[in-house]
Amino acid sequence: MIQKLVTRFRLETLLIALMVVQAICAAMFVGDVIDDYTELAPGGGFDFHITLEFVANVGLVAAILVEGYFLRWLLRQHERAERALSAASGALHELMQGYFDSWGLTPSEAEVAQFTIKGFSIAEIASLRGAAEGTVKSQLNAIYRKSGLGGRGQLVSLLIEDILNGSVLPDAAPVRSVQNS
Repeated sequence: MIQKLVTRFRLETLLIALMVVQAICAAMFVGDVIDDYTELAPGGGFDFHITLEFVANVGLVAAILVEGYFLRWLLRQHERAERALSAASGALHELMQGYFDSWGLTPSEAEVAQFTIKGFSIAEIASLRGAAEGTVKSQLNAIYRKSGLGGRGQLVSLLIEDILNGSVLPDAAPVRSVQNS
C-alpha cells in the first residue's frame, strides 16, 4: 500500500513537473512572440515567422491545459477505483463473517477459514497461528463439516459465486454444497 502511494506520488510529481517546464517554455515563447511583434514596423503586414510562433504557443498552452484536465480526470478515476476496491474488500469480509456466523464457527475456526480462503497451506496456517498442523487439520475438518462443503476449493467457490451474483451479505447464509449448485 505504501509502495503504491509512493509510486502514485512520484508519477503525479513527475507529470506536474513536466507541466511546469512546459508552462515556463510557453511563457518564454509568448515573451518572444510579443518581442518580435513589437519590433515589426507599423503596418509591416503579415510575418510568417511570428504567426508560426504564435500558433506553436497556442498549441503548447492548449496541451498544458489538456494535460492538467487529463491528470485531474485520472486522479479522480484512481480515487473511485480505490474506493470501489475498498468497498469490495469490506463486502468480502462481511460475506465471510456472515457465513462463518451462520455455520457456527468458533473464532479459531473462522481465523483458519480466512487463512484458507487466502490460499495459505496447512503448514503456513499452523506457523502463523502458533499451532500444530494436526490442530489446523482438525479445525479445517470442523469447518467443512459445519459448512457442508467438501474442501478449500468449494469454500472459495462459494464466496466467489456469491460476490459475482451480487450477494454482498447473506441474509442467513445457507449451508449448501457447491456440488449441488
